[in-house]
Amino acid sequence: MFLFVALSCYVFLVTPFSTYMQNKPFVEKIGNMPSIKLIQFGAADQKTLVGELLILKVIMYFGGLMEENKAEYIIPPDYPAMSRVLHAAVKLDPYNMDAYYFGQSILVWDVGQIQLANNLLDYGMKYRTWDWYLPFFAGFNHAYFLKDFKQAAKYYRLAGALSGSPLFSNLASRYMQESGQTDLALVYLSTMSKNAKNAAVKQVFDTRLAALTAVKKIESASAAFQHDLGRQAKSIAGLIDRGYLAKIPNDPYGGEFYLAPDGQVKTTSNFAFAKKIKKN
Repeated sequence: MFLFVALSCYVFLVTPFSTYMQNKPFVEKIGNMPSIKLIQFGAADQKTLVGELLILKVIMYFGGLMEENKAEYIIPPDYPAMSRVLHAAVKLDPYNMDAYYFGQSILVWDVGQIQLANNLLDYGMKYRTWDWYLPFFAGFNHAYFLKDFKQAAKYYRLAGALSGSPLFSNLASRYMQESGQTDLALVYLSTMSKNAKNAAVKQVFDTRLAALTAVKKIESASAAFQHDLGRQAKSIAGLIDRGYLAKIPNDPYGGEFYLAPDGQVKTTSNFAFAKKIKKN
């Protein structure tokens, strides 16, 4: 009976979906899919299996783009379609961690859909009640992107209680002061990279980690400059001239770092690869 149902799921859901994808242009291959109600009906008691297949499809699609273009998005990924598939997958199986991890990896940084990612995480927390990663992700999103430190503290307290790690409890007690934003991002990205199962996703985190490590180096030099001279440095060149920085760090996204008028470290790449459509 199990084999019959599994084969039925494959024949009626996966095979047509795969055939449809293969006949589409590469940039659209993650595109249209049946409604979640239809998938739930067709999956019967094999919702976990079908959910895993959907998540695998998204990961393979994104990984294929990354592999072909060596981390640069020559063909922009179809992020809205990826999001739809991930949300359908967690409706089928709310316990599958891969959906939440991949959603957090891509929706937050590359798409800028913070609230969409948080909604996905809140949904997962209702089921994965033991998992400290989900409140860890949500805490980071609220602190780093939304600047909602009260909500960040709430999620970090939960992550601390579930993990037993003093790191999250300390972050919660400090209410995520803005002065530690880059340090927070480095902790987050290091954790995400360490636990990434997919090579393409890991590459995304490692690239951003390298960029923010360079930012931290410039920030430290700028802070030392201001401490010693009692004024803010006007440029990175000024930090180099005074001996606080040996050279301008490399931006792995291909841009150039600079100091904004308010002293923040910026880059002309805006921490993203240039997106170019491949010509036929």
